[in-house]
Order: sequence, then C-alpha cells, then structure tokens
Amino acid sequence: MKKITGILLLTVQILHAQLQKQVPQIIPQPVSMQTGNGQFLVTKKTVIAANDEADRKTAEYLNEYLQLVYGFKLDVDKQESKNYIRLVTRKFIKAPDKDAYRLSVTKDGVIIEGDTYAGTFHGVQTLIQLLPSAASKTQSPDLVVPFVSINDAPRFSYRGMHLDVARHFFPVSFVKRYIDYLALHKMNVFHWHLTDDQGWRIEIKKYPELQSRAAYRNGTIVGRYPGTKNDNIRYGGYYTQEEVKDVVAYAAAKHITVVPEIEMPGHASAAIAAYPWLSCFPEKETVIPSHPSDVSKGLIGIPGPGQPARPIKKVQETWGVFEDIFCAGKDSTFLFLQAVLDEVVPLFPSQFIHVGGDEAPKSHWKKCPACQARIKAEGLKDEHELQSYFIQRMEKHLNAKGKTIIGWDEILEGGLAPNAVVMSWRGEKGGIEAAKQKHQVIMTPTKPVYFDYTQTKNEDSVT
Repeated sequence: MKKITGILLLTVQILHAQLQKQVPQIIPQPVSMQTGNGQFLVTKKTVIAANDEADRKTAEYLNEYLQLVYGFKLDVDKQESKNYIRLVTRKFIKAPDKDAYRLSVTKDGVIIEGDTYAGTFHGVQTLIQLLPSAASKTQSPDLVVPFVSINDAPRFSYRGMHLDVARHFFPVSFVKRYIDYLALHKMNVFHWHLTDDQGWRIEIKKYPELQSRAAYRNGTIVGRYPGTKNDNIRYGGYYTQEEVKDVVAYAAAKHITVVPEIEMPGHASAAIAAYPWLSCFPEKETVIPSHPSDVSKGLIGIPGPGQPARPIKKVQETWGVFEDIFCAGKDSTFLFLQAVLDEVVPLFPSQFIHVGGDEAPKSHWKKCPACQARIKAEGLKDEHELQSYFIQRMEKHLNAKGKTIIGWDEILEGGLAPNAVVMSWRGEKGGIEAAKQKHQVIMTPTKPVYFDYTQTKNEDSVT
C-alpha cells in the first residue's frame, strides 16, 4: 500500500510539473490568458509583418533581440499570409486602458494588436518572454512558442523605477541597460535622481562649477550606513547634456518617459559646495562625518598645523540628512534654480519635473535673518509654510513652461502646491492625504518598494 501511495504521489508531482511547464509565466501577469494545445515555430523563414514606420521600429527592436540571443534576424515586410509575426497598431478599446494589447499564437503565426504603439511594443515584450531562454534552447534553430491568447492592459498610468545616480554614479551604458529592464517589464517611466548632497550629475552650462566641484566628492563611507570608515578616494562624474539627450532618446524608443529630479530645497550640499552663496550661512564649514561616532558628535576634523586650508563648503561623503539647504530668503537662490531648470526643461520632453522637497531640515532657516524676513514679508506662519512658498514659487516657473511638478510627500507640509503630484515615500499616509485634496499620487512606500534595502541585518543580504 505504501508503495502504491508513493507511486501515486510521484505521478501527481510529475503531472503537476508538466502542467506548470505548459503554462507560460509572464511578468507582470496579464489581465487574461488562455493557453491552447500546440506550438508555433519561429524559423529563419518567419516574416515580421508591420505596416507603418512605428510598427517597423518595434519589429527592428524584436529583431535586435533575436540577433543578440539566438543569432539570427527575420525579414520585415508589410504583410504575410502565414508563418508570420504580425504587428498591428489600431485603436480598439477606449481609455482608461491605454496601451493595451492582444496577443494570439496559432498554427499560422503570432498576431500582436496594440491599442497604441506602446501597447504593441508591450505585446512584443510578452512575446519575448514566451520565447525559450537561450539556456533552455535545443540545437534546433527553430524557436517554440506555445499557443496562447492574451488580453492585457496596464493597471496604472505611471509605472516607474527610480535610479539614484548622485550617491552612486552610473555610466550611460548602465543607465541604458537599466532602461532595457524597465522596458522588459512594461514600465513606462524612468525617474532619474540627478542631484543630491553627494553629487550633482547633470551639466548646467551657466554654472560650470556644478561640473568641476559639485560632481565630485573626496571620499565615501565604507560599508552599510553609517559606515565603518571613509575610503578618502575622490569619486564622481556627471552627464553632459548630449549624453542626457542620448539617454532620453534611447528611452523614448522603448516608450519610456524620463523624469528628471532636481532636489530642492534640501539635499543641496553638492550645489552649495560649488556656490556657497546658495546657503543661509556661506561662511559655515560643512560637517563631514568620517566614522560612526562622528555622526552623533558632529565632528568635522580641522586641518592640523602646516596643512592646507580646505574649502569651507564640501560635497557630502556619507548618506543622511544635512541641515545646510538652499536659502529661501535670498532671491538669488530662486534665480539660480530657475536658470538650472531653464537648461533642464528642454532636455526632457516629459510632462513632469521632480523637484524633491524631502528631508529639508529647518534649523538654518530658523536662524537665518533673510529667511525670517521672507516669512514676515509673505505673511507665512512658520518654516514649513516657507518651504511651501519655496515649492510653489518653483512650481509657477515650471507651470509657465508647460511642466507639472512631482514632489516627495513632505511637500504636503505647510500647504500643497496647487498642481503638484505627490510621491508618497514615507508610507501610504501622505498619498492618501494628497488624494483627499484631489491631487494625483504616485505610491512609493519605502519598505515594500526600495530595492536597496536589506532583507536582513546581515551585510551580505543587500538585494
């Protein structure tokens, strides 16, 4: 009896494994998917049928993938009656299911119908996931695609990933590879975090010291924050405006919008290192904690006898929140940021510009005569309302250029800018409050969605 039971269990396990193998695993999971009995073979004689220029570009994208992974390309023609991968873009459903697609695999071929060109492109991404992996492919030159019928549409209009290139600088080649992964998962926004305390990463021609000084720091903490020591190695880099244009075009070809982030009024140490007059207190030396005990003591390390004097303002070398932020009492601060944005805006066709707004300590503003004068002159209640004034002033400048601002959920404090989109990162509360105020919300709660967080307390558990 035990032997029979064992055989039955083994049989069930084998059948379950076979069924699991037969069901295509698509990420993200489509809205609906039906599988059939049979397979279509993509051979070197298969033709990609695409009628217009945009669909032919998607066909070329598919061909580039086939060449890279399998070593061959397919002919592209306007139509084909059999043995085809047909790409068709036409409006077949109404909003809000923009960028929807249908994918059908039969004995004659593959048909991908997109509600928009982005929808067709997303359908091709699903087809790519249906193809056998290079590792599992047999010696046969043919690619097996299971019979399947898929109807799919995005649940959210904004499907983005953030990349912080300020704390850790990544070359253009990496950024493009990152965008490739976003495209594979049908994401449509690349959130490019270009400025922070630890580095300024975008060329601004009017302010060259943002490149020569703000883009480089003199060291970086070693180990997980707050670190065990400082490596004292010069580190940094920045993207030229031509490189930015190249990245934006690369993303656009994959139906991904690039949203730049220029942090304000906090996380401004790098910019202030280049132009100290942006600080409330230009003469005050930057605190650079060099090891864990310094973080709490606030030690800065004064040069010893005979050592050369160091610049008063420095690019930060550790992570955290720093009190030296843009001065809200000086008109020159706003003129600087407006000039920066005037160079940023033409580089990014995106409707949105992210202005940060997070983690801006008010200690300097409370002591700054110019900031206190601003509070009084504008009839503001306190420093939180001064930050709201700051963000709203920058919003007006960007709105006049046809742009909508995005800000982290701290921009709720002191009053929300009239047209702002709120990115809720400190949990869900900020997003809920912004939605109650009839503002658009992007939910990015820290613990579930920050990929740089560790799974455990062990150093080697970083995801």
